[in-house]
Amino acid sequence: MSAVGPKATCATCPHACSLAEGQLGLCRARRNVGGVVTCENYGRLTSVAVDPVEKKPLAEFHPGCTLLSVGSYGCNLCCPFCQNYEISQVGPDDIGWREASPAKLVELALRCRAEDPRMIGIAHTYNEPLVGWEYVRDCSLLAREKDLVNVLVSNGCASPAVIDELAPLIDAANIDLKSFSPAFYQTCGGDLETVRSTIARLAGEPSCHLEVTTLIVPGMNDGDDEMRALSGWLAGLSLDVVLHVTRFFPRWKMSDARPTPVETVHRLADVAREELSHVYVGNC
Repeated sequence: MSAVGPKATCATCPHACSLAEGQLGLCRARRNVGGVVTCENYGRLTSVAVDPVEKKPLAEFHPGCTLLSVGSYGCNLCCPFCQNYEISQVGPDDIGWREASPAKLVELALRCRAEDPRMIGIAHTYNEPLVGWEYVRDCSLLAREKDLVNVLVSNGCASPAVIDELAPLIDAANIDLKSFSPAFYQTCGGDLETVRSTIARLAGEPSCHLEVTTLIVPGMNDGDDEMRALSGWLAGLSLDVVLHVTRFFPRWKMSDARPTPVETVHRLADVAREELSHVYVGNC
């Protein structure tokens, strides 16, 4: 009988998955290899596109410019309304991917910039980038050397140590603040306090422009009181924080739900404006 390898605990996010030898974590992107949790989706890209910065969404960061947007597979949440479930909720054997080292990704970004000077950098997005945070770090270090900006689009559910390492490298971030209710986050398999900690850390990073997105899901997080608490907390961090109040459309496990009424999105945006000066509506 072959020996059983040592267990290992992943320190990337609050799930702290305890993994047997060879086992994948809940995120499907990190694996115990020889007693060490490794980033198995490192450099494995499932999605590559040049997008307007406004699509991230970033409303007040280099408007009119574009970003080389890249994503892999895997996520440490399981939101029933996930917009990108085809890549976020799968593992390495469920989807095609191609490898791109940090050097190759930065080389591609430089070629894109040579073709169009509006292309200013790299956005880590589409799935959850922080389950492969080492790739974000390594690409960002090389991108900085070439005067490319680094953008992070994330659910923010990562350990403080991960955020501390990345924060000085990130020029702009959009973090999902899905709700201001711990119970809502439990539905998604996440942790509100961890996300709040990430947002607070990035809001305090002088070199990082911060925007936040809240997707309004009917019957789940569409109350005025919740939006008032959420926007008031953001305002306490910085009045410069940008908030996107976004309309939900049926997806994945909530494909039979109804879209958010447009008037609800506008009403909640007005509530947020009681506290914040930079509030945008999305998907309306």
